[in-house]
Amino acid sequence: MLSVLRVHLPSDIPIVGCELTPYVLQRRPDKSLSTDDVPESAPVDGHFLRYKWYRIQSDKKVTVCSVHPSEQATLQCLGCVKAKIPVAKSYHCSPKCFSDAWQHHRVLHDRAASAVSENGNEEEELFGRFNSSGSGVVNTALSGSLSSSTLTNGSAPLYPQTVTQRSGGVTWIEVGRSKTYTPSADDIGHVLKFECVVVDAETKLLVGHVNTILTSCVIPAPSPSPRRLIPVSGVDMMGNVDSDDRVSSGTFTVLSYNILAEVYASSEFYSYCPSWALSWQYRRQNLLREIVGYRADIVCLQEVQSDHFEEFFAPELDKHGYEALYKRKTNEVYGGNIDTVDGCATFFRRDRFSNVKKYEVEFNKAAQSLTEALVPSTQKKAALNRLVKDNVALIAVLEAKFSNQGGDNLGKRQLLCVANTHINVPQDLKDVKLWQVHTLLKGLEKIAASADIPMLVCGDFNSVPGSAPHSLLAMGKVDPVHPDLLVDPLGILRPSSKLAHQLLLVSAYSSFARMGAGPGLEQQKRRLDSTTNEPLFTNCTRDFIGTLDYIFYTADSLTVESLLELLDEDSLRKDTALPSPEWSSDHIALLAEFRCKPRPRR
Repeated sequence: MLSVLRVHLPSDIPIVGCELTPYVLQRRPDKSLSTDDVPESAPVDGHFLRYKWYRIQSDKKVTVCSVHPSEQATLQCLGCVKAKIPVAKSYHCSPKCFSDAWQHHRVLHDRAASAVSENGNEEEELFGRFNSSGSGVVNTALSGSLSSSTLTNGSAPLYPQTVTQRSGGVTWIEVGRSKTYTPSADDIGHVLKFECVVVDAETKLLVGHVNTILTSCVIPAPSPSPRRLIPVSGVDMMGNVDSDDRVSSGTFTVLSYNILAEVYASSEFYSYCPSWALSWQYRRQNLLREIVGYRADIVCLQEVQSDHFEEFFAPELDKHGYEALYKRKTNEVYGGNIDTVDGCATFFRRDRFSNVKKYEVEFNKAAQSLTEALVPSTQKKAALNRLVKDNVALIAVLEAKFSNQGGDNLGKRQLLCVANTHINVPQDLKDVKLWQVHTLLKGLEKIAASADIPMLVCGDFNSVPGSAPHSLLAMGKVDPVHPDLLVDPLGILRPSSKLAHQLLLVSAYSSFARMGAGPGLEQQKRRLDSTTNEPLFTNCTRDFIGTLDYIFYTADSLTVESLLELLDEDSLRKDTALPSPEWSSDHIALLAEFRCKPRPRR
């Protein structure tokens, strides 16, 4: 007979907007074990599983700490109330919590004061608008997909509060009858209860005992601090001010973001991140809210698992008007579940671009060709073991749907080539890393030779500023005496003169360094490395901080109009490092707004 052996939740702290999916282990009549659902419509041996969710009834309005959302608030910052800062940001669980957070908390006050003085109104933020309820709790549900008005919690609608259960002097309100449940703002501060029981399909009588789980109090999803777009227009790649009457042919925004695949997000490596904030159920919603909030025209994501692309990101971003392209890493090295292999995903707005052509770069295939041509047969196996790392790149040629404004460009197609890649990780394989970047650039040169087309090269290159791969990208060549060239056991980097390309690539974020004084610019300059003009970091964990991610563009065909502000290390260290409850990846997102330069007459 069907029986339930064990029931548990991945995390006992439920978060608003994050689906709860219990793990239910059953023993089937044939003695096999299974976690598959057994609905009433498909009973097993005349039995099915019935699920119910309850919320504890309480008239008490509960507020939670803005720094430690799993703790109840005991004090409120009156300065926030006076400045009309979102009320949820004003609560703290203890005087020590408020004192420790003051350095970062005061930034909210400064921004509010600045917004009033500059705009006479609330500050326009790129993402992260807040709606406060009467209880002073943020409603962070995603519009269109997680709002309480459309929430169904499985196949059954939300249940009215008249359905109750009383046990031990406690009253429970039934809120759902499906296996999964997505907490809403109404659940904040309340404990949830999940019930699972075997039911006889014919008599509808319960069989065996009812399996029950109690959660901790539901907490609101922590809201990442809004990041603003900082204008940097008015300079070209040499730092010169362009004329005010510069003719343009349209602007667009590009986002590049390594989102940290679930398969790599282990509590062993990220032990400083609370388990509920590290769970994929939470991180995927927080990442989606962040990505959608940037409203980028083109989105380049790295470390997107195959199953997450198919089941979550592609359908969710489709709702927001994005078309999706994907390239999964090859799996000659990876020995796990093929569905969890990650890759690169590129999304673009259908109303802004259409896809003309897609190229897929598999560095494993390039490694095969290289060893066949250059490596002696006795060394081929060792060479392939070193070169084959499963990394890929996804290249999309897009056509802009927005109209060209330049007088000489009327009626001409505006094409754009976007490369999205994640380069080999191990730091000791410097030759492989440089070879992969060089291989990608040679492929892009072929595309450039066949069409007069602006180019963007985005991704996680796992290469710090000043390294050989970065030099090749930013300078078009590698110094023959660069120390990285000393690591070349296969001789694939010789002669060093071949490590060059003709694409006029410039790092978008170096535009901050070329600007003079301006709103927010001095602060951003302090977040750059003065020797390389790159961000001080794009990756921040407990054991490493540095820049690995870039957006490069061809400076002869594109100019940078604005950049998403960089984060400061101190604001992240309050949670030790990334990922954190606020930011759900160990990398930060980069975003740049570009303007197409008018093409010269031919």
